[in-house]
Amino acid sequence: MTIRPTRRIRAGCLVAVWSCVLATGCASERQQADLVLVGGSVWTGAPGAASATAVAIRGNRIVQTGTDDEIRALAGPDARVIELDGAFVMPGFADGHTHFIGGGFQLGSVDLRDAATPEEFARRIGEFAASQPAGRWITGGDWDHELWGGELPQRAWIDSLTRDHPVAVQRLDGHMMLANSLALERAGITRETQDPPGGSIVRDAQGNPTGVLKDAAMDLVFAAQPDPSEAELDEAFERAQQHALERGVTMIHDMGSFSALETYRRAKERGALRMRIYSLVPIAQWQQLADYVQREGRGDELLRWGGLKGFVDGSLGSTTAWFYEPYNDEPGTSGLMVTDTAELRAQILRADSAGLHVVVHAIGDRANDWLLDAFEQAASRNGERDRRFRIEHAQHLSSGAIERFRALGVLPSMQPYHAIDDGRWAEKRIGPERIQRTYAFRSLLDAGAGLHFGSDWTVAPIDPLLGVYAAVTRRTTDGANPDGWVPAQKISVEEALRAYTAGNAYAAFMEDALGTLEPGRIADLVVLSHNLLEIDPTSIPDVQVLYTIVDGKVVHEGS
Repeated sequence: MTIRPTRRIRAGCLVAVWSCVLATGCASERQQADLVLVGGSVWTGAPGAASATAVAIRGNRIVQTGTDDEIRALAGPDARVIELDGAFVMPGFADGHTHFIGGGFQLGSVDLRDAATPEEFARRIGEFAASQPAGRWITGGDWDHELWGGELPQRAWIDSLTRDHPVAVQRLDGHMMLANSLALERAGITRETQDPPGGSIVRDAQGNPTGVLKDAAMDLVFAAQPDPSEAELDEAFERAQQHALERGVTMIHDMGSFSALETYRRAKERGALRMRIYSLVPIAQWQQLADYVQREGRGDELLRWGGLKGFVDGSLGSTTAWFYEPYNDEPGTSGLMVTDTAELRAQILRADSAGLHVVVHAIGDRANDWLLDAFEQAASRNGERDRRFRIEHAQHLSSGAIERFRALGVLPSMQPYHAIDDGRWAEKRIGPERIQRTYAFRSLLDAGAGLHFGSDWTVAPIDPLLGVYAAVTRRTTDGANPDGWVPAQKISVEEALRAYTAGNAYAAFMEDALGTLEPGRIADLVVLSHNLLEIDPTSIPDVQVLYTIVDGKVVHEGS
């Protein structure tokens, strides 16, 4: 693929060409493009759009898509022209659910995601601890105990390797943590410590904490950790931003905090914000956000806020997702309500009454039904408006829930990589009947629900190509389901792409500016090495990101 400047075109000739190719008739200098992509295959994402091979951009807006000749004619005298050599152009990928600053910290911490044995788990933590100054907390991790058969880790595995470092490494779903003895001591957790509401402290036969903490019990350790400095937050953000841009992600929805929002605002002020962000904060802070919006507005097209994230339950992997029936492999529990339901209902009602955007995590079937009821009550009580309630994950649904998403206008915010990851072991948790309504992409689309996709990074990789692959093939990561796990829930490549583009734009109230490559839309796009609509879907993970363009600027160029 080559890049070269265009030759200069006489103004009179340019006007004559534009009069032929533009519906508006005679052109002006304002319509000249300063970035042109030609010689590719362009998927605009707009229903019924004509096929195109090229794109013209001026400033941060799409001027036109069309044929190579049409678009070359729009190039200004100093325009940059990117020769695509057949590459695939599409709207930039948006990720509808991330924990972005945490992802940046994880990139600089110990990686346990593929640690396949207890020995490897402990070795990596010990080696990382040895590389850090004494006293520094070791966090991140993203471990998965299912890789070694399902035995939960224990602090005894790592205590001798981490005598000078408090350790609090989380399971990849973020709903379970292993703390070493020093971290438990800093948090004041002993055998006498009671389980907090919405959480549990795993104990051995003698009643002593093993080091594993579930959901709200993790807060005891979080409270003992020092807050990161602004410099550390800024560094974590820059690591995360570069990592995402390299994967074609032009926008994220961040399930974050006020400190994350302020980190993004600092980056924007110093000109270091190179991607688009919709920043959400915890629903418990709804009044603070309402005051913030009153004082600061809701941001702009590059950085916006006004959304709140809450929790109903935990996760399937931690057996804390809330179901009607007990877990098959842990019949003593049917999950946890992470937030008191009366408290959460009140937060939803009040936040919605304040005109804020409410999105809430629900994974188990009972959690999803409860949340749909709460959303219906809020809409009825607070009156008609464009509220776009979202259920984050919407993983395991009752038979009646799917149609209710459409009827209530609730958006299922889903993460397809979870399906091929959890699919390795999910059926042992909830059995063959409930599993048929797990990650029900096909059923939700057929019911008319406005599906949109994300990663839940760092729970899953922030790589939309892997998400598209997962939604289309449903091949589990262990290779055990070559024809797809619960294959009836597969969707097409184009449907998956819409969920990662226009779907996420709509879920952030930005559908008038983003999600398709149409004249006047913001120029966020990605260039890929292969046409996703033509290749075998099983090869999608091998596709390379060649260019990432945000706001009309090339922010990443692949090798």
